[in-house]
Amino acid sequence: MPVDITTLNGPQRQAVECTEGPLLVLAGAGSGKTRVLTYRIAHILEDLNVAPWEILAITFTNKAAAEMRERLQGLVGPRSRGMWVSTFHSMCVRMLRADAERLGFSKSFTIYDTDDQKRLYKEIMAELDIDPKRFPINALMNRISTAKNELKVPGNFAKEANDPVGKVAARVYEKLQERLKQANAFDFDDLLLYAYLLLKNHPDVLEAYQLRFRYIMVDEYQDTNHAQYEITRLLAEQHGNIMVVGDDDQSIYSWRGADIRNILEFEKDYPQCTTVKLEQNYRSVGNVLAAANAVIANNQHRKVKKLFTDQEDGEKIHVYMASDERDEGRWIAGEIEKQRQKGLSYNQVAVFYRTNAQSRMLEDMLLRAGVPYRIVGGTRFFDRAEIRDVMAYLTLVVNPADDIAAKRVINTPRRGIGKSTVERIEQFAREMDMTFMEGAEIAIADPELRAATRRSVGEFVQIIKDAQSYSGDLRKCIEAVIDKSALISALQAENTDEARGRVENIQEFLSVVDEFVDTHEEEDADYAAPTVGEQGGEGEGAAEPVRVLRGDSLADFLEWVRLRTDLDTMDEDGQAVTMMTVHASKGLEFDCVFVAGMEETLFPHMNSVGDAAGIEEERRL
Repeated sequence: MPVDITTLNGPQRQAVECTEGPLLVLAGAGSGKTRVLTYRIAHILEDLNVAPWEILAITFTNKAAAEMRERLQGLVGPRSRGMWVSTFHSMCVRMLRADAERLGFSKSFTIYDTDDQKRLYKEIMAELDIDPKRFPINALMNRISTAKNELKVPGNFAKEANDPVGKVAARVYEKLQERLKQANAFDFDDLLLYAYLLLKNHPDVLEAYQLRFRYIMVDEYQDTNHAQYEITRLLAEQHGNIMVVGDDDQSIYSWRGADIRNILEFEKDYPQCTTVKLEQNYRSVGNVLAAANAVIANNQHRKVKKLFTDQEDGEKIHVYMASDERDEGRWIAGEIEKQRQKGLSYNQVAVFYRTNAQSRMLEDMLLRAGVPYRIVGGTRFFDRAEIRDVMAYLTLVVNPADDIAAKRVINTPRRGIGKSTVERIEQFAREMDMTFMEGAEIAIADPELRAATRRSVGEFVQIIKDAQSYSGDLRKCIEAVIDKSALISALQAENTDEARGRVENIQEFLSVVDEFVDTHEEEDADYAAPTVGEQGGEGEGAAEPVRVLRGDSLADFLEWVRLRTDLDTMDEDGQAVTMMTVHASKGLEFDCVFVAGMEETLFPHMNSVGDAAGIEEERRL
């Protein structure tokens, strides 16, 4: 059934119908880019008779991927489930799961988040006798993260390092990769680095993906880093049908490796490319657009475009000169209440700020005024200690080689295994070149340890071993792990309000498991692509899609949790004002927005003063 594209405006339609060769879509804010992407995919599927598995669509957040899948389902029905619609990191995990052995990992690898990483960095720095006062852990983590995003492996990074921090980072980087490999784990940046190395160093793997993905689409291209750029380039080499959608005026993530040159130089990288500008804005009223256009027009390094709208001018932008931050917070709280009396829901109000540090005073003033709020970017549910403990137990069940997880929970809840016992186990593991869990098994028979300690270590090891044999539905397996670990019963024994709150959080975690099961029974029903040997046909000659259900395994659940972001876990329930940094607000819509701290050194931020490129990014922000 042909896709009806008559509802699209001229440039949108041009982007949908341009299917062959490179395509650059410069999509201004609120110009309907998701609509263009989904209609283009539907057009390729329905009108060009392309098989679903031949399409790859990459988005910036899991939330955007879910929205795109939902819209595609409405346009083309169940066929939408056969394509890869995911974030870069999810795509890379999928590639690595399939071929982890080629890189010296096993398929049951785990993914380290920032907290896991920090623990590992601390251990490595202690081992290498590096003073954290002279070389702060965050500085080293940032240098190594940048190196990975620039696809520099430890050897190359060490050759280029010529300043003191760089030289120390090179030593840590080399040891870090060794330890991660021993633990059968990747950090977030590794997912991109190793996916790239897999494609670059294994021509048969690259060829299989190149042949498979005839049409590649990348959303938010202005926010891609060098690793993402190279992965995309490799995948698109065979067919050359690559569409990138983005807006150089919305590139705001240089601090985490995004390279605006990727979009500014796309036409140079792909000389045959077609460029389409989407300049009609459907989100904002005239006065908001006029202000945005006036600010961004001051930038030198940008593709010229001017957003316009058919909507009325609307209210003017209000500026309030506060005497100090308390006055500012009080005024915002008062204005929110006025808007509410006019019938506006709290859910449609947002308060933005440039840095998280500004939120404290604003929170205080909203609390005093009785205005309910939710913070995006504060302590996430999955960062709470009790949830991290549950995650560590589950991680060990899937990947017993994960030493960081093992050390986190070997004495959580307390079972009489002290620091000296942990060091003894580490010594066994080092001397015999084995994992921490294997070292723990040896410690069970170590006569130098007290009988009670040996018994406790044995019970811990047995919890993990037993859990590996659990069968049945995912929730029951996870409930059994939590029960056997005694996490809840230990907290209940404390009998304090804080402990009761932690028990509630662990119980809430089980509803997260339910959410995963509900959303993945359908969402992850996947069509297996034909192997390299049976590629080629589309239409009637194509291989029959094979339904492969994932989504019920513990490994899939852990991966799903690790790859979530603040915006994916935003609570839709309950009436509350949303508070977040301007960075976090990207792509969201609200009827009423307050931006606090519009003053020199705050916004634009003091780090950008005197730096032309930094000031341009502040304007884009």
